[in-house]
Amino acid sequence: MHQDFTDPPVHSPAPAHSTTTVERGSFCLARCACGWSGPARRSRDRARTDAEEHLAEPDGSR
Repeated sequence: MHQDFTDPPVHSPAPAHSTTTVERGSFCLARCACGWSGPARRSRDRARTDAEEHLAEPDGSR
């Protein structure tokens, strides 16, 4: 079997940022596919805003 070593190695990309909200009892929190999780909020609107702010961060670290 012949291997061609001229091709650059394939690296898996960093996890994409894809947010969702999750309800826990009377609380709602935002989560992202990258592992980020926002604080528990009583307001679904505020949890969605947390997710939007996370996506707006240049490095997505918020």
